[in-house]
Amino acid sequence: MSNTARVPFFTLAPKPLHAMINLSKAVSQSSIGERLFELVNLRVSQVNGCGVCVDMHWRSLLKQGADPRHLNAIAGWREAPFFSQRERAALAWADAVNALPARDDTDAAYPELREHFNETEIAELSYGIAAIRGWNVLNLSLRNQIPEQPAPGF
Repeated sequence: MSNTARVPFFTLAPKPLHAMINLSKAVSQSSIGERLFELVNLRVSQVNGCGVCVDMHWRSLLKQGADPRHLNAIAGWREAPFFSQRERAALAWADAVNALPARDDTDAAYPELREHFNETEIAELSYGIAAIRGWNVLNLSLRNQIPEQPAPGF
């Protein structure tokens, strides 16, 4: 795999870029809360192998005061004692939705999700998973690289 970006998609398609940014911002400011969305973003990005997004969401969670040990355990969240039942339900849903269409584990994950989230929150969480998966696809397919120095504010 090449370490060279294929196209500067951030500058070539500003309208879709701003729409993606607005979707991500909307779900991060919804009733689920920014921290939980960042946990989900980090998890989905780990599964998809998107280094740009892993780096960005890990740094965001650190800025929010997350314990680095807890963040390192997200890859093995099922065995880690650091996550609440609500966070576990969200992470399970993220794993199940992200696996579509290759594998459909949503029937197994949905009942626990319903125990911890109302219908609006489930919709918001699902939009968030779709958004981060979209960012992962863009970054991976177009070979966007992790910057040596993060942009100010990120």
